[in-house]
Amino acid sequence: MTEKSLVQEWTIRPERGSPNAIRLGVKIALLLGRRASRIFLYPICLYFLLSSPSAARASHTYLTRVFGRPARVLETFRHFLTFAACLLDRVFLLNERVQNFDIKVHNEGIVSDIQQAGAGCLLFGAHFGSFEAARAVGRTRAALPISLLMYEENARKIRAALSAINPSLETEVLGLGRADSLIAVADRLNRGHFVGVLADRNFDGKNLVKYEFLGAPAAFPRGPFQVALMLRRPIILMVGRYRGGRSYEVIFETLAEATETRPKDSDAWVDATMRRYVERLEYYCRQEPYNWFNFYDFWR
Repeated sequence: MTEKSLVQEWTIRPERGSPNAIRLGVKIALLLGRRASRIFLYPICLYFLLSSPSAARASHTYLTRVFGRPARVLETFRHFLTFAACLLDRVFLLNERVQNFDIKVHNEGIVSDIQQAGAGCLLFGAHFGSFEAARAVGRTRAALPISLLMYEENARKIRAALSAINPSLETEVLGLGRADSLIAVADRLNRGHFVGVLADRNFDGKNLVKYEFLGAPAAFPRGPFQVALMLRRPIILMVGRYRGGRSYEVIFETLAEATETRPKDSDAWVDATMRRYVERLEYYCRQEPYNWFNFYDFWR
């Protein structure tokens, strides 16, 4: 199997839920409430543990790397359960029920300063924890205008899923890979938007660079960092880690400052920024290992 096909594995798996099924699940969750709904996560995760051997193997591989020893079945189950809990919490976060949660924010001054300057920035996240926790903080505390940038096929799926969860919520999802993508992103940044990118994987398996990650080389997409280089805006790492129960921590870190002129060595700038991103992602994976939600073999 080629590297490209391995990276694309996550994109070609059948979708588990139609918009109608999502709407039904959302109605049930909102009716029952968060505490009662969480009870159903246990049988659902057990079902997926038994019926999704490739995802279970991927979880085992990842947890083995992060723990430095063979992962146990109960740890894989806990990994699935953490993922399911964050998905369920998305329903409540997107339906403006932030009061259900205890969300602590670290380094909020980083984004506050950028917002006051009206400059906009790129928020680089990962398939780790909850991006929705950070967006919820932005909506309630500072009315941050946050757009999401992702590959067009994924953008279509996300638009449908978000609409099913809360049709009244205005969420701008920009498609990456189109001729006008860069223009659209630059326009939002000029209007002071924060543009969120999940920079740990891409859709087509192209333009990848391998970096040491949890003890072995893993491929990361170069594209988001090249876009950041062209736009010359600050890159802020955003981590919304789930701490269990109703607790989340949202953490902001500066990965790269804004530049008025293009760096003399563009490749070196991209490489240094990517390395910093990968190093910080590994740091948070070791702190909260069950928050990593890439359920395919990231190292093959």
